[in-house]
Amino acid sequence: MSYTTIWLHCVWSTKNRECIISNTFRPVLLNHIREKASEKGIVLDYINLHKDHVHALINLGRKQTIADVMQQLKGESSYWINKMNVMPVKFYWQDDYFAVSVSQSHVVRVREYIKNQDEHHRRLTWEDEVDQFFKRYNF
Repeated sequence: MSYTTIWLHCVWSTKNRECIISNTFRPVLLNHIREKASEKGIVLDYINLHKDHVHALINLGRKQTIADVMQQLKGESSYWINKMNVMPVKFYWQDDYFAVSVSQSHVVRVREYIKNQDEHHRRLTWEDEVDQFFKRYNF
């Protein structure tokens, strides 16, 4: 048997970065994504979202690819949101996403960063956060 531990910090946004995820819908959407990830064998260690984007800490399985996991999380959740008819317009996630590897020694720090998104975005806009990702990870 092969043993792997591949941690990823993944971030994706609503289409055109629209701020359309309400505070009341957030827990429902987070719970849905967690349940569906578990059903699909995706180890979703921690997830949180803000009004226009999602952060997730994922432990990638040895037979999973980043592209497949992201497609499953984004595709299934947008389908479900539209099926539930809870948004004023048709819902889409942005096609793009960020995914960076996380050292085992930084998992707790990344988990805390994801957990504190609301506080974090009181000081920093999504655009500024994207700029930081581009600079920090040489995208």
